[in-house]
Amino acid sequence: MSTDRILPAIGMRLLSVVIFALMNTAIKLAEHHGASVSEILFFRQFGACVLVSGVIAAGPGLPSIATKRLPAHIVRAVVGLSAMAFTFNGIVALPLAEATTIGFTVPVFATILGALVLREPTGWHRWAAVGAGFAGVLIVAQPGGEHFPLWGAGCALAGAFGTASVSILLRQIGKTESALTTVFWFSALSLVPLSLVYARAVQPHDAVTWACLAGVGILGGLAQIAMTTSLRLGPVSVVVPMDYSSLLWATLLGWLVFDTLPAQATWVGAPVIVASGLYIVWREHVRRQDETEQAIA
Repeated sequence: MSTDRILPAIGMRLLSVVIFALMNTAIKLAEHHGASVSEILFFRQFGACVLVSGVIAAGPGLPSIATKRLPAHIVRAVVGLSAMAFTFNGIVALPLAEATTIGFTVPVFATILGALVLREPTGWHRWAAVGAGFAGVLIVAQPGGEHFPLWGAGCALAGAFGTASVSILLRQIGKTESALTTVFWFSALSLVPLSLVYARAVQPHDAVTWACLAGVGILGGLAQIAMTTSLRLGPVSVVVPMDYSSLLWATLLGWLVFDTLPAQATWVGAPVIVASGLYIVWREHVRRQDETEQAIA
């Protein structure tokens, strides 16, 4: 892949990281002002659905969302929505930096699921990285201590596991479906149950809360488009490591907006988790290179 495409890919991924960090901040602000997680989830998916539909209409056209794999999209929507619900509860319960740090365990869970579900070859290098990743989580969470609510840590971990599960599903769906089509069906199908939940959870809010909810939807949709674009422009091994820059934004926004800084344990555990994730991504890149060379030979 040429450099002039890799650099835009990295730029789009870094942009998606910043927008996701702002979305997470809007989630916490909305909850602080009285919005429920159910309402936040609804606006997140509603905004994404509107924006993605607009991009599809302006680009490949609405006929491009036609699919013969609706059951697969339904499964992806169920798993993805569950993961999002856990992740949002983790964001609400934890400081931004800690919630972001625990979210870095996605590659760790993806490695486990890849080995168990897809029967992908996984050597001791990646298993060692998996062990290091979980050690980093223990350092950050400090089970038995009063560092932060274990409920929040559990939700963040469940959200990471769900996100990793989605990545496994997307490997299968992506063989026949485009990224925009997949994002559209995820957003549209999610709105079916979320509309029912929202109808029971809806409540009056002040202008600030409505602005936060609108921000969650708009920012979530923009971030999803930027992330999808980055994967279209560059290889996974190049763009995914950019996600770890989100810890910088989470720390900065947590300090500026909520007057909180990461605890000492987070400064120790976060590098361990980040290192394990980066090593897993690198080993996956090496494995795919070896497979390509063997296929050519």
